[in-house]
Amino acid sequence: MAKKGYSAADITKFAEEENVRFLRLMFTDILGTIKNVEVPVSQLEKVLENKMMFDGSSIEGFVRINESDMYLFPDLDTWMIFPWESEHGKVARLICDVYNPDGTPFAGDPRGNLKRAIKDMKDAGFTSFNLGPEPEFFLFKLDDNGKITTDVNDKGGYFDLAPTDLGENCRREIVLELENLGFEVEASHHEVAIGQHEIDFKYADVVEACDNIQTFKLVVKTIARKHGLHATFMAKPVFGINGSGMHCNMSLFRGNENAFYDPNGEMELSETAYHFLGGLIKHARNFTAVTNPTVNSYKRLVPGYEAPVYVAWAGRNRSPLIRVPASRGLSTRLELRSVDPTANPYLALAVLLQVGLDGIKNKIEAPAPVESNIYVMTEEERQAAGIVDLPSTLHNAVKELRKDDVVKDALGKHIYANFVEAKKLEWASYAQTVSQWETEQYLELY
Repeated sequence: MAKKGYSAADITKFAEEENVRFLRLMFTDILGTIKNVEVPVSQLEKVLENKMMFDGSSIEGFVRINESDMYLFPDLDTWMIFPWESEHGKVARLICDVYNPDGTPFAGDPRGNLKRAIKDMKDAGFTSFNLGPEPEFFLFKLDDNGKITTDVNDKGGYFDLAPTDLGENCRREIVLELENLGFEVEASHHEVAIGQHEIDFKYADVVEACDNIQTFKLVVKTIARKHGLHATFMAKPVFGINGSGMHCNMSLFRGNENAFYDPNGEMELSETAYHFLGGLIKHARNFTAVTNPTVNSYKRLVPGYEAPVYVAWAGRNRSPLIRVPASRGLSTRLELRSVDPTANPYLALAVLLQVGLDGIKNKIEAPAPVESNIYVMTEEERQAAGIVDLPSTLHNAVKELRKDDVVKDALGKHIYANFVEAKKLEWASYAQTVSQWETEQYLELY
């Protein structure tokens, strides 16, 4: 979606012409959850003057109660009228950055933190960082009481068609609604697992792309409910089948030129691409807590279900962590395959951008590509090739995060401290829970 350049006068005009009655002022907390303050359209002038206040102490990881006043500064280019009608009139949204009462950006705002990373990128001589995400999700049935089940409404597989894929009508309506909202949808298909789907939309500048991810999740969940289904972006909702990933296709630009492309380079990749890749490889174990932030994320990152487990890269090979898709020229990109859709996109991409810039700044050499199937290698063969594993649990991933100053700086002190504390509490809660598996294995035996 092209930059719109809307003014406050434009927004006021749009609201009047479309008979908008309510405004959703949206932002994202540290854990990636979409939050919103809804106000009647009578407050539009106040919104456009950046005078809309909310209680930051009620938001996970924001501020203490004695520092609670925060302000929402809307990004006018994110103006969007939701296509589903409200019985009380049309509802529009604006995505906001969070500011302190003194007019400075709030350090705990993930979107604002990503903009800080972009400033560092521009200081390094680049003009834009593009992201093409590939979020996957499951569609599950609701029971007669409207409660979520893990029952699927199809038996489809990769790229299957109806009648095997009974989620097709829901997926098709999601695509139509996304297009109504200005998304350029490039592909829509059933994924490998039963009940699993993927909708790919065109890449964009990284802030807009992260906004699109959050909007996408909202649209998918809303339309699924209309079809009596629940859409989940949980990484591994069902044992024994593939989990859901969100592959991230990334490229750096200088003006209109793709900085990753060099027609004379090895594999037609530039030194910039190789150094960015080197940064991703070097910091991979340390940023995994951010790109895979839940206990459940690590049930997906296991051998046998197409998710990457090993820190390596390749061209054609799809078993390593990072792949270089075949397209070149302006489409040259690096595809990181470990990210899952529970990640806060603003935090994940801030970290990925900063570790890539660290690779460029310090000319970190990428290891040799691994074109053979890593899954069939022995442990000794992997060690000989210098291939290490990703962390196996959230607990181990957080320990790796705490070792890496580049990743910590990419998050900033406020977000880093609150993120780590939240993840420690999540792990402690999980570690103390007695699971169904444990009772089945041990209750009778011992």
